[in-house]
Amino acid sequence: MKDVYILGIESSCDETSISIVKNGYQEIATTVLTQMDTHARYGGVVPEIASRMHTENITMVLEDVLNKAHMRVSDVDAIAVTYAPGLLGSLLVGVEFAKVLAFVYDKPLIATHHIAGHIYANNLVKKITFPTLALVVSGGHTELVVMEDDYKFKVLGTTLDDAIGESFDKVARVLDLPYPGGPNVEKYALKGQPTYDLPIPMNNNELNFSYSGLKSAVINLVHNEHQRGREIRKYDLACSFQTVAIDELIRKTRLALDQLPIKSLIVAGGVSANNYLREELAKLCRELDVELSIPPLKYCTDNATMIACAAYPQYLKGDFSGLDLSAKSQAYFFENAE
Repeated sequence: MKDVYILGIESSCDETSISIVKNGYQEIATTVLTQMDTHARYGGVVPEIASRMHTENITMVLEDVLNKAHMRVSDVDAIAVTYAPGLLGSLLVGVEFAKVLAFVYDKPLIATHHIAGHIYANNLVKKITFPTLALVVSGGHTELVVMEDDYKFKVLGTTLDDAIGESFDKVARVLDLPYPGGPNVEKYALKGQPTYDLPIPMNNNELNFSYSGLKSAVINLVHNEHQRGREIRKYDLACSFQTVAIDELIRKTRLALDQLPIKSLIVAGGVSANNYLREELAKLCRELDVELSIPPLKYCTDNATMIACAAYPQYLKGDFSGLDLSAKSQAYFFENAE
């Protein structure tokens, strides 16, 4: 079968990224232009600024990728784009740009979900073998999912309230840590000890998750200490929170692996960049003799390489979109899973 080159576009938040990937696993060229320094001045992403900067940068990003790859748009076989979820204005820039490219160069258009991108980024490490257990951890997702084949999922457990990434960001806010919140909680945790007594969320044998209670416990603790005029030991509190939050991910993943005849675990989502999580999962998989796949750090944060990877199985199935494709700020990826 001939090689398939897919051009992927990612603009769901504050990174403008375009990539060309061969056969769903071989990265040809990628450019990621981040807006992080701009938004850090405001303590978080400002949607209007983000969409404007995507508009200003996306053509330059495309030119840079094509120069790196020594290719033209006419050389690729399809155009893939993140259509959901994310900031609507940011998504629209990528979607409309992809539609223009698909129309002008007469290429198939593939609408790819952001979480699918995080999952299929694992193909950049080693081709996903089925069945496998996927731990999906991001700002909007905390799931344990069995993948029986490409795009065939069975959800074992999900978050009943806050996702783990969201809880990291909210704890960062209450600790008055700079943007981006989650990575800064991790940095503070490295300098602290888990000396604060925090509740274990969903401390049972179900596979669902809950992080709102843990988040609220941190918020209440900080408020009460301020009321008493006591200083918050930020490093220790960050460490205490991170330890409890991630240890619960490990415990539930162990429960799932104990229940299933599966010897493969993949990890997906922005929180997979957390080094404590990576270390603890590596220990767990060594203990249980399970093969672990976690994408390199550069593929854990938002990038178009993962979008082009996730679009490859869609391309093979002929899962194409029309030029009436719309962006969606919210779209739960596992909506139609078992």
